[in-house]
Amino acid sequence: MTDRAVPNLPSRDFGATIFFYGRLGFTQEYRDEGWLILRRGDLTLEFFPFADLDPARSSFMCSIRVDDVDALYRRITSAGVAEATVGFPRVHPVATQPSGLRIGNLIDLDGTQLNLIENPAPAGAV
Repeated sequence: MTDRAVPNLPSRDFGATIFFYGRLGFTQEYRDEGWLILRRGDLTLEFFPFADLDPARSSFMCSIRVDDVDALYRRITSAGVAEATVGFPRVHPVATQPSGLRIGNLIDLDGTQLNLIENPAPAGAV
């Protein structure tokens, strides 16, 4: 197995988290009263219960790096997540940053910011 790190994110309600991320293509891999694991291809997100979390005050964040950020963004918006500057959930469009990376943002129903980052093309790729 390849070494990897997996984000541990808060969830006010595991059922709501499963439903929200399920619309984005994630499936439940594990759940008990204290832990939830969701998977979409090679992407894994793990959640812990945080019933009293105020999404407006959340500072939780992680990055999701994918080969096709536009496809992921379309999946998110087609699931009904609106482009907005306030509210939960919401999405911010993908844009090329000064670093050259293409990045968008998903703010989930619990206020966690997921940076949607496109993997750079391999050196020498056309």
